Amino acid sequence: MASDISEKMRLGLRRAVKGIREFAYNRPPAAREPEPPPSRRRIGLALGGGFARGLAHIGVLKVLTDNHISFDALAGVSVGSIIAAAFAGGLPVEEMAARTRTVRWKSFARWTVGRLGLATNERMEGLLQEAVHAKRFEDLSIPLAVVATDLSTGEAVTFRRGELIPPLRASCSFPGLFIPIEYQGRLLVDGALTAPMPVAALQEFGVDTIVAVFLKTNGPRHTPTNIFQVIGQSFQIAQSLNQAPWRDACHLVIEPDTTDFDWDDFARAEELIAAGERAARQVLPALQALFEPRPVPRLVVAR
Repeated sequence: MASDISEKMRLGLRRAVKGIREFAYNRPPAAREPEPPPSRRRIGLALGGGFARGLAHIGVLKVLTDNHISFDALAGVSVGSIIAAAFAGGLPVEEMAARTRTVRWKSFARWTVGRLGLATNERMEGLLQEAVHAKRFEDLSIPLAVVATDLSTGEAVTFRRGELIPPLRASCSFPGLFIPIEYQGRLLVDGALTAPMPVAALQEFGVDTIVAVFLKTNGPRHTPTNIFQVIGQSFQIAQSLNQAPWRDACHLVIEPDTTDFDWDDFARAEELIAAGERAARQVLPALQALFEPRPVPRLVVAR
């Protein structure tokens, strides 16, 4: 009888051990951790210079707005700074394009006799006050950087705060043509002299993706016929030799073909805007791809 009891105890113990093992090794799978949401890129847009050719920027912006593409920060040099400021100030692209139809040299400049330049861009102040719906950088709806050049030190000077109009005038003061702008103790001229594309200024905003609009010109094979073309072509030669640094930092470069336009072709505004539209449409798929959210790598915790 004792042996029967012992056998029953052994069987019961075995069943208990088996139950414990089944519980330990056959637990239901743990709930799967949810995937982290995709991260949003911070994208900046850089607009280069080109005098009248800069009107092509408006065509690029038209395609961007038509496709609901927006940016976290803007930066501009020379005429690119004006277009960027007007856009950041909330001026509709259609109105921007309409205003260009009446813009001529006398709209923003007048000839003068000066030791440091042949003309002054004082009239630009009134033009800017009408086009840019802000007086200070802080009033803009999109963060903006404007780059000018300190003629005395050779430094690129970036403006992000304070008064808006003086830096814009300074960034557009083509050396040799316009009298430099005295502002904040500096003698300032065109930003394209030190920053052909204001990419570094965008990086300081903390953006991780950069789109640039670079205006193609008629290049070094073009034979100048006047002093202004000599100055302009000198800029183009210098810029063509220094493209690698800013191009390497860009994720996409939009290049409207403005090679058939002169520096003062303001009367051909419609054609220039159309050139910008064509260039933007050609890269639209690549541009839209930049705005697709990036998956965030899951953090794997070792156990």
